[in-house]
Amino acid sequence: MTKAKVESVQEEAERRGQPTMADVAKLAGVSAMTVSRVMNGKGLVRESTRRKVAEAVAALNYTPNQEARNLAGSKPIRVGFLYSNPSAAYLSEFLVGLLSQSGLNNVQLFVEKCEAGEHEAEQTRRLVENGLDGIILPPPLCDSEEVLAAIADANIPAVVVACGLPDSRVGAVSIDDFEAAHAMTRHMINLGHHRIGFVVGHPNQTASARRLEGYRAAIAEQGADASEELIVQGMFTYRSGLDAAEHLLALEERPTAIFASNDDMAAAAVAVAHRLGLDVPGDLTVTGFDDTALATTIWPELTTVRQPIAGMAREAVQSLVRRVRALREGEAAEPEQVRMDFELVRRQSDAAPRTRPSALLPLAAGKRAG
Repeated sequence: MTKAKVESVQEEAERRGQPTMADVAKLAGVSAMTVSRVMNGKGLVRESTRRKVAEAVAALNYTPNQEARNLAGSKPIRVGFLYSNPSAAYLSEFLVGLLSQSGLNNVQLFVEKCEAGEHEAEQTRRLVENGLDGIILPPPLCDSEEVLAAIADANIPAVVVACGLPDSRVGAVSIDDFEAAHAMTRHMINLGHHRIGFVVGHPNQTASARRLEGYRAAIAEQGADASEELIVQGMFTYRSGLDAAEHLLALEERPTAIFASNDDMAAAAVAVAHRLGLDVPGDLTVTGFDDTALATTIWPELTTVRQPIAGMAREAVQSLVRRVRALREGEAAEPEQVRMDFELVRRQSDAAPRTRPSALLPLAAGKRAG
């Protein structure tokens, strides 16, 4: 969707006072019925369509289930979603799960973007002023002490998602990042790789540190190459993945495999390999983490750790709803800590190291053979 189209639909919505489901449908280029199916989690809808609807909802700050105020039954639950994520693919998956479960649980969702490190506490307090019953925080804000302190001051329930080391003050939905990274590294070692490069995630997320620990543990247990030059800092962005892969593949003894801490950086590593004339996975195995839509839209398709992002978002809504309803009934409601399963998904980007000589890297500019 273009910026002009977003602004046009936003202007129409503002004239009426608030965006409607019809506005979301117009911006996403689908029918209102399709928008309803996505938000209610009913019927067969293509994943690409779900992403378009999620992006339109975020662009318009549409509150799904607005009409539910007039429905019979329990009082709607007002939930704030504060986000700041460098990966559009990750955020899209998260929104799909969030919207579908909100529709099923009579939840009114308030979406607010917050740039990490910039007035986080202030934006959190402003969101809370909407009279929220609870807040859901994906990474990296799930690790922000400023945000968590502001929520504690407001004394409202919150659930953090995909946080490596959850705070005891809030509920949490996560996978075991250590075990997931450990399992993927062992898989690569079992294929025969001894020298495996690792691209670390953003340092402001505890999950990044846990994944690095899992990689290091597997390397140590299996006696693989533990050289520090094989570990490169990334930022969970495609651009940082390009820089990290270029660094790793310029080493005098380049790795035979690269494990990136998310799919965006893994996709960038595949692109760098192709630019250098390397075959993936013939000359270089590349694996990622998350299993976002990006993993199956590049060539070759990525072997990756499947983190059930949409499922974790749905579970976060359900966990928060359970706690809010318990509090309304005057019952004790301690924050829930939910651990979900991960899965190694093997596709076309990994293989055993070549037994024949690797493809030659292009000659540096200005040099000639012979």
